[in-house]
Amino acid sequence: MNLTETDSPENKPIVLAQISDSHLFSSVNGLHHGHNVLANLRKVLLSICHNRQIDYVIFTGDLTQDHSEQSYQNFVDLVHECGIAVPIYYLAGNHDEPELLAQYFSAAPFTSDTTIDHPHWQIQLLDSKSATPAGYVAEQALVKLQKAIKADKHQLVMMHHHPIDVGYFIDKYGLQNKSAFWQAIDDFDNIKAIACGHVHSAMQLTKQGKQAVKTVHLAPGKSTPAKAPVTLYTCPATSIQFDPSVDGVAALAKGPGYRIFYLYRNGQLDSDVINL
Repeated sequence: MNLTETDSPENKPIVLAQISDSHLFSSVNGLHHGHNVLANLRKVLLSICHNRQIDYVIFTGDLTQDHSEQSYQNFVDLVHECGIAVPIYYLAGNHDEPELLAQYFSAAPFTSDTTIDHPHWQIQLLDSKSATPAGYVAEQALVKLQKAIKADKHQLVMMHHHPIDVGYFIDKYGLQNKSAFWQAIDDFDNIKAIACGHVHSAMQLTKQGKQAVKTVHLAPGKSTPAKAPVTLYTCPATSIQFDPSVDGVAALAKGPGYRIFYLYRNGQLDSDVINL
């Protein structure tokens, strides 16, 4: 989607670039299933840098593959090398140490805020890291999310782990407390979409919510409408794209990718997948 110079300022959407799953090594020449992941991340960051529509970058986790501190430094160095100037928000993936993310992402353009607040939209960053490779959203994180959501604003929730099964091996390491997560989500009718990383593939899935319970505005004799489905957008990885036909990690012969979201003041949400 390309915005034109004729778009009026009041109609200009918020534009987010979601990047995920870089799986870097201490070595700048480190290969992940045959792919130079630092070189792939460089392609993505340069593409983002050249797109002046983008207001924010959201990194949804799994920075490191070898769990080295140098891999974190390599990420930061590459951000500066590529000239990323817009704010970068971030979440920990199952491979990451939150303490190291906070240490290495402590200066601009990185920011540790978990809510991006706009007049018509909020973007909520939800922590799903657990003690295992699978995801788990703690009760206090769900409570924090519910308190952060403003009823008069459209919502996009972003996380690392996927809350809907995608049909291949990574489902063993998806979100473990899906029921609690969706119960919290179903309390709101202004959540337009959920975005995640972790699955190393670009998909668009839907989850039908529970029946709406608010009937105060319904005319007599009218039935209570069903809650609108919530769309889950998954993000291609900057490192490798998983082969869904293999029961384990295997890479498709595809390059890196990322996702762009366009958030309009009327609640419309559009998304493009950029494959490089």
